[in-house]
Amino acid sequence: MGRAELEVKEIISSEFQWVSREGDVLVKAYNSDLGEFLILNELQLRYNKKIPRRMRAYAGLAEEKYELPVYPVLINILEASSETIAHSFQSNFAGLKALQEYRVINLWEVDVDIVFQRNLSTLLPLVPIMKGGGKEKVIRRALGELRLQQQPQELESILGFFATYFLDTSLVQEILRCDMAILEQSPLYRQIVENSEKRGMERGIQQVATNMLRIGISREQVSEATGLSVEQVARLLEKSDLSE
Repeated sequence: MGRAELEVKEIISSEFQWVSREGDVLVKAYNSDLGEFLILNELQLRYNKKIPRRMRAYAGLAEEKYELPVYPVLINILEASSETIAHSFQSNFAGLKALQEYRVINLWEVDVDIVFQRNLSTLLPLVPIMKGGGKEKVIRRALGELRLQQQPQELESILGFFATYFLDTSLVQEILRCDMAILEQSPLYRQIVENSEKRGMERGIQQVATNMLRIGISREQVSEATGLSVEQVARLLEKSDLSE
């Protein structure tokens, strides 16, 4: 927020009556100008188009439950090449407007030096994906800080996983002095693999449907065979510039 005098008073539960979030941190803070308020940090592996609506919902739920103003922050870890990142949710339905703005922090745009200058130990595992952080010497420095502070070994695994985006796997193994099996035990690693497998399966199903459309099978038959809705098949038809 750019306010050095900001005081963190409490890390509080982000569970609401209708929804519980594992990817966010709700902080109660205080500032002499702003008074007491909440900082809602939403952590996303990759940005997607559903996030603006989600930010609006979480901010509203937090404000309603704790009766405090909310400062929402979206933190994107990995860059999504095909998505334009929105900084607000906006809607206009039947003349009624809704607007929810939020702060966006893209970690790949944040200079890695800030982690070491300000001793931000919680960001050490994410050093490789930060601006200027994908270099061997920087990753070794982050690992050294983690071990000096006696942080949990799982954080080293996360650091190693993100390091593989920029360095050869063999070099990462040498830096961490561990087997890749340790990296694969990381919950974050498993989440990424599961998401990749899911996207791969979805692309495979879509390709099968497209091929069926190419040989003249009707939308309804393709829908029945692949499990896609007729509307999804129709969109594939439009994208592929095909006709029955």
